[in-house]
Amino acid sequence: MSANSVLKSLTDTAFDSVEGYRKAAEKADNPQLKQALQQRCQKREQTVAQMNAEIQRQGGELVTKGTMTGEAHQMWMSIADAFENSDEAAAERVEEGEDYLKGKFESALEDDSLDPQSRSVVQQCYAEICEGEQFGDQIAKQFD
Repeated sequence: MSANSVLKSLTDTAFDSVEGYRKAAEKADNPQLKQALQQRCQKREQTVAQMNAEIQRQGGELVTKGTMTGEAHQMWMSIADAFENSDEAAAERVEEGEDYLKGKFESALEDDSLDPQSRSVVQQCYAEICEGEQFGDQIAKQFD
């Protein structure tokens, strides 16, 4: 897989998570959870922007909308839908989505196709992804 396709795949999934967080924040009942989801959404938007800057540096097309298909998109959209059941159900879905995204970034970092600059960007973004995964764990415990 080329570096650009690895970056695009990661950015697609991260963009899907932005949309999932945005919709989840709209549907959350708990004010603290709503605020935490909004903050996580903003941080994830920064990650998408950072990934898009690297895609642009390589001459690729920017990710400006969700994938609309595939496992990642469905997972993140189901997070927002889970809020219709309860904040607890949604928190569990956030945790699952963050675990999925962290795994994707870990796989990308194990991939030999990334050039040093792209690898550096992915590693920087991975730090935020790890924060998101920890956030998912925290809210799953809090609302369990």
